[in-house]
Amino acid sequence: MSIISWPLNERPREKLLTKGAASLSDAELLAIFLRTGIKGKNAIELSRELIANSGGLRQLLNQSQQQICQNKGLGTAKYVQIQAALEMARRYLEQTIQRGDALESPEQTRQYLKALLRDSPNEQFGCLFMDNRHRVIQYETLFHGSISSASVHPRVVVQRALFHNAAAIILAHNHPSGVSEPSRADIDITRTLKQALQLVEVRVLDHLIVGDFDITSLAEQGYI
Repeated sequence: MSIISWPLNERPREKLLTKGAASLSDAELLAIFLRTGIKGKNAIELSRELIANSGGLRQLLNQSQQQICQNKGLGTAKYVQIQAALEMARRYLEQTIQRGDALESPEQTRQYLKALLRDSPNEQFGCLFMDNRHRVIQYETLFHGSISSASVHPRVVVQRALFHNAAAIILAHNHPSGVSEPSRADIDITRTLKQALQLVEVRVLDHLIVGDFDITSLAEQGYI
């Protein structure tokens, strides 16, 4: 059945306008993005099929260009639109935390770091540099690792902190395994970096580990 024949309050676009985007299911959001279905399937039915075949909305959006183009109803144009939408979301989060105090917006900060790091197939280690009022100066990914580790060099972190004239820093890295629980190495490098940065009067405020579904704060666990 065509979506246009549905009751108004059940159509994805009208539902978004009346109840907000958060009220929509993954399939409804994707249907708005796709705009049209294919022969024999309306946009909602196609969206449900695409999400189910990919293992979830996130998995679908993270597909490569070649994978996207193999899906019925998708192609190069849709791949470009997906990449543009994802990048806009990342930039929105970045600009949100850069306008204010990172510590007064912890959820936005975590969402931004999750958007940057969660879907990387390899471990990445970065730093969020801040001024003495804890306003964001810059985020940089400093080290790239294998599927399970990244070599972190304290000297490089200190150099970049001095370059940005940072007064404080939040460390962040992802676990490609999806488990955000800190390892012994994570705890050790946090303490090493804290000691090294103290010598140049830069405070380590936190070390966030990005997993598949959650983020672990070493400060909350008492390691900082």
